[in-house]
Formats: sequence, structure tokens, C-alpha cells
Amino acid sequence: MSTSTLIPRWLLVVMAFAAIGQAPAVMAASDAQMIKSAMSAAPKKVATKASIVTMTADGTMRTLREGSNGFTCMPDNPATPGPDPMCMDKAAMAWAMAWIGHTTPVVGQIGFMYMLEGGTDASNTDPYAAKPEPGNHWVKTGGHVMIVGAEPAFYDMYPKDATPDTSVPYVMWPGTPYQHLMIPVK
Repeated sequence: MSTSTLIPRWLLVVMAFAAIGQAPAVMAASDAQMIKSAMSAAPKKVATKASIVTMTADGTMRTLREGSNGFTCMPDNPATPGPDPMCMDKAAMAWAMAWIGHTTPVVGQIGFMYMLEGGTDASNTDPYAAKPEPGNHWVKTGGHVMIVGAEPAFYDMYPKDATPDTSVPYVMWPGTPYQHLMIPVK
């Protein structure tokens, strides 16, 4: 998959600003700062050999560093309220692209994501919610890893509460094609 087609979770926020004609006011980070941020998403042995990409102003992805281990890491987006650097394997990248594209991800193609710095707050019930609203069960997450793309029965072993206890593993976006297991690490 070409890095020009990769779109991270935080892109939805940027796309929402673009849709209403407002670009978020953020300062550009240097490549070195973005690489450092992206590497904070995963354990050092993963991040050191991962590809590092960032989104450009026109929405395409720019490779900051080529990798060799099949993981791709992205830096924190300063336009979002919390830290959200992430690092994912190829299967997780395909799952994320299905989510972004509003298509159904391949079931049984299990992917793994790191977000050791935490994640921008999100709805636990609506994969496309852009902000907290009554009934969309906004949750705050700390450092975590995610398992995506598993068979639906896999997720039945974990809590699927709309307002979950984020200190234990739980299913985010339960009952949707994008349900995934959130596993806290701290």
C-alpha cells in the first residue's frame, strides 16, 4: 500500500475543519520532531525500524523515514486535543483505510496498533463522531494497544458497554464493522 493513501485517525478532525473552510491553526513541526513524536507511539524496538509518515497540507502522506519491519508510525496531530501518535502493522493499516473509506474491513485479517501516548478522545459508539454530543458516549483513553479485524466472536469475550471502564480491555464501536479491542497499557 502506498503511503500516499494512508490516512490516520486524526485526519477526520482535519477533514472536518476543511469541510467548513477552516484550517486548524497549528505550528509546523520539524521532520526530526515529527519522527520523535511518531516513535513515541510504539516500543522502541518497533518504532526504530518502522516507516514514519506524516500528512501534508493537501492531505497526502509524506514519508519521513523508510522502515523495514512492516509497521508505519505517524506523529501526534497538534490540531487534536490530546496526544495521538500511532503505529500500526499492515493489516491494521488496511482496517483503518476501510474505516476511513466507509467500507467493510476484511474480517479475520487481524491487525495490531500501538498508541502508547494515548489517543484523542472519541465516541465509543459512533465511528464517525467528530465531537462529544448527547448519546455518543465520548471516552478518554490513555496509552493503549488495539486489536482490529478479528472475527466477531472474538469481541464477545470483552465488555461492550457504551460507556466503558477504560482501565480494562473493552470493545470500542461495538456492533459496527469497525469494532476493535482497546487494551490499556498503564
